Formats: sequence, C-alpha cells, structure tokens
Amino acid sequence: MFLRITTDQTPRLNSLHDLGMTSDTNPLVSLIEFTYKKGAEIYGEKEPAEYVYQVKNGAVRTYKLLSDGRRQIGAFHLVGDIFGLENGSTHRFTAEAMIKTTVRLIKRQSLETVADSDAAVTRNLISMTTKSLQHAEDHMLLLGRKDAVERVAAFLLEMDERLTGAGNMTLPMSRRDIADYLGLTLETVSRALSRLRRAGALDFVGSTQREVRLLDREQLLRPAELAD
Repeated sequence: MFLRITTDQTPRLNSLHDLGMTSDTNPLVSLIEFTYKKGAEIYGEKEPAEYVYQVKNGAVRTYKLLSDGRRQIGAFHLVGDIFGLENGSTHRFTAEAMIKTTVRLIKRQSLETVADSDAAVTRNLISMTTKSLQHAEDHMLLLGRKDAVERVAAFLLEMDERLTGAGNMTLPMSRRDIADYLGLTLETVSRALSRLRRAGALDFVGSTQREVRLLDREQLLRPAELAD
C-alpha cells in the first residue's frame, strides 16, 4: 500500500552500492523512492512481497496484530536498514512509517536476478537473512528471560548503538511502540524509565522525553538491583 507524500514514481538507475550492498559486477538497477507521512502504511501483512525496501531517512516499524487485538512489534528499521525481504511470496508483517520517512524500493525479482549471476550479492542476501534470524532470536530471548527494567535498559543500549553510539539519541518511536516491542504495558515502560532515571542511569532532554542521554552504561548493562 502506497499512502505517501511524494508522487514521483519515476524509476532511477542506481548501483547496488547505493543500497549498501557489495557486488562483483555492480550492475545498474532501478530504484524508486517514496516518502510516507507519520503513521502511513508502507505494506500490509499478507500483501504480495514484490519489493525490498531500504530506509533512506526516518524510521519504520513492522508489526503483527494478535488475535486478541494487541499489537506486537517485531522490529524497528532505521536509516540504512533493508527490510521486507521475505522467504515466501507475501509479507508476514505490516510496515508503517513512525515519522516522516523516505524509503527506496527495488523489485525483489530484479534483486534475485542479479544474485543469480553475482556471488557477492548472493552472499549479501544470505547475510541479511542471517542477521534477521539473529535479531528474531535476540528478541525472543529479550521477551522470555528479562524483567521489565532489564528489557528497557537493553532496548536503550541497542538503540544507542544503532542511532549514534554517543550516549545521546532522539528516539523515533513512542513509549507505546517501545511497550509493544518489549511485550510490556505502556505504564510498565514508563515506570522502568523513571526508575532508571532516578538511579542516575539516564536523563531526558526536552519536554517530549524522546531525547535520551545515557549517563551510566554499567547500570544499564546490569540493572538487576533496580528490578522488582
């Protein structure tokens, strides 16, 4: 589903290096860019997986709606991340823009055709698939073994590494998004953040509390004494 801000759908010739992929032949491929407003759906669950996507700017969440109506977010995709690469013919999750977001699209068939004759591209696709599986495993362990404070602390460390690595970051996701990613309630996430702040592990900048400054990584790495 293309609920977008931009209307220019003219394909532009780019190399696979523009997607951050290595290639032996570096062939020219057709890329399309779309810009989505905050909350716009990029593709829906069970829709045909005809394209592979890369975040040029902004941020994307992928999620499933559970049978009881709850939302489970599977991943957050940030600048440079490639997503929508499926092992079947349809998408398993819904993808939405969390903020105003521009994505690049390449036809999945085009990528697979290049991979048939370019070993480096094949290795790239295998690496991306492996990375996706590793993320799913890490997410499963996060949900299954850590309490609320540990989950929130681990999430903040992951986001800092992916966004800046400098200890100061502006989160593109809301606390509701964080809760739905960590399998917690909104109130539990808020309490965990407050507890970490009182302990001196972090602080907020600005009124929205999306800009976070990490002050004590040791407490974030070992927050067990802060847990209930």
